[in-house]
Amino acid sequence: MDIARLVQSSIAPVFLFTGVAATLGVLTNRLARIVDRARTLEERLESHPGSAQPLHASLEVLARRARYINFAISLCAIAALLVALVVVTLFANALVGSELGVVIAVLFVGAMLCLSAAFVTFFIEVRLATAALRIGLRH
Repeated sequence: MDIARLVQSSIAPVFLFTGVAATLGVLTNRLARIVDRARTLEERLESHPGSAQPLHASLEVLARRARYINFAISLCAIAALLVALVVVTLFANALVGSELGVVIAVLFVGAMLCLSAAFVTFFIEVRLATAALRIGLRH
């Protein structure tokens, strides 16, 4: 495989890597908002101990949402690493001349599975957030 064709075949994984990085940005921003809101509620809990019950309920929902987002972030980070390894393996395959097609396929499928699981986890977190709004929890 010549270098031009090699670079051309690595374009798709690089675009995928960019998409995963953008998803990581969305997830980390969402986590930051959850953390900020939890800190606000914790301060309110200290200054208004009489309203502890609803604040604790909201904090529990936020903690649960944060766990889901953290898991989604971890899955996206693993997906990004696997995509990067796909690109490295593509170049290693061409330079060394060995047949690493199966390794490339396994890495790519692993990345897709991690990314899919991250989106499912993100969907669950969004559902938790909207369910908390529907039942009247303020967070």
